[in-house]
This record gives sequence, C-alpha cells and structure tokens, in this order.
Amino acid sequence: MWREMRRKNQQLSQEECAQILAAGKRGVLAVLGDDGYPYTVPLDYVFDDGRLFFHSAVEGHKLDAIRAYNKCSFCVLSEPEETEGEWWLTWKSVIAFGRVQVIDDEQRKLAYLTEIGYKYFPSKEEAEGSAARSVNRVEMLELTIEHLSGKIVKEK
Repeated sequence: MWREMRRKNQQLSQEECAQILAAGKRGVLAVLGDDGYPYTVPLDYVFDDGRLFFHSAVEGHKLDAIRAYNKCSFCVLSEPEETEGEWWLTWKSVIAFGRVQVIDDEQRKLAYLTEIGYKYFPSKEEAEGSAARSVNRVEMLELTIEHLSGKIVKEK
C-alpha cells in the first residue's frame, strides 16, 4: 500500500527516522480539511513507543477534520547541517503516516500533556504545573504510526 521511495540512496533507516522524531522540536500535521482541502498545522509533539502525541484546543478546524477522517501525516525536519566551505545544507526529513484520535482517558491525557511540558518547559515543576492547570481545557491527540519514511537531502 505504501509507495517505495524513488531515490532509495537517500532513504533513512527506521532507526534513524525514530531518532529524528525523538529529537525534533516541531512538526507539521496534515489532515483532510474542509471541502477536501488539505489542512496543515505546525505542532509541538512528543514521540513515544511508535506514537506521536500533540495537544489541541477543544474545538477548531484540526479537531473537526480528525473527527471526520482520522488518516493523517506528520512531517519533521532535522536541523540543517552546514559543510564547512560549501554553500549547501544537508538535512533529514521524516514523514509519519497513520491515524490520529483524541485521548479520552484522563490519566493518559495528563501524562502525555506533562511529557510535552517536560520537552519544552525549562523545569520539571513548570511542566507539571502547566499540565495540571490546562488538562481540562485541552484535548490530547495520539497518532498511531502505520508507516514511517525518511530521507536525507544534500542541497547541491
């Protein structure tokens, strides 16, 4: 069902893809939006055990799209690397394909909201405090990855 990468010499291993997802700061979620138009939105996230987790407002375009059709993709780019004395950049990208759903279990919701906080807040206390204050005002989304594809690009 999944397309093979055309330029196989640029293909990353599944382990490299997982490393990029684990290290990445932000990515772009793509869903099927209103009137069949793609809808993409940049998001903070956490990668854990083959799944991606995001927080969301309790209403809006993203949630409407997910509730109507839960297939999606999520793209993450590595930080570009410069080669000394050269003009080009080298970077890696990963695209995760899967299905996204709203987490209904309140304990899991709080746990992953806290994990996102650990990734972005300067202290553990701030992360836990923010998660506790906002858990009832946000939704948590879980993307179960069905296919993972990654490549390295050397701009020349």
